[in-house]
This record gives sequence, structure tokens and C-alpha cells, in this order.
Amino acid sequence: MSTAPEPRAPRPTPAAALIFDDPLSQQSSDDTDRGWGDRPGRSDGDGAADLARFLDEKPPHHL
Repeated sequence: MSTAPEPRAPRPTPAAALIFDDPLSQQSSDDTDRGWGDRPGRSDGDGAADLARFLDEKPPHHL
């Protein structure tokens, strides 16, 4: 006679669910200005801000 409990059968792991919804109905990070690297709050048409951004992002060979 043993006092050890009887071993239980392991629970089956649920299979990964397949999702068949439309992937184009959701917005991705590339759909936004921020996803393209635009700075938030600087799209008001300010000329000084545009010049500052141009100078910040200018490639080194355009000095």
C-alpha cells in the first residue's frame, strides 16, 4: 500500500488558434506619421521648425 496520490494524466495543451480576420482593417505603425519617423507636434507649418528639422536631418555629404 502506498500513500502517494495516483498520477494524473497531463492536460493537453491547446493548439494555437488561427485568426482569419482582415489584416488590412487594422492600423499598423507604418500607417501613421510617427511610424515614418515624423516628429509629433511639428506639422503646424512653422518655417523655423521646418528649417531646424532640415538642418538636423541633413546628410553629412550635404554640408
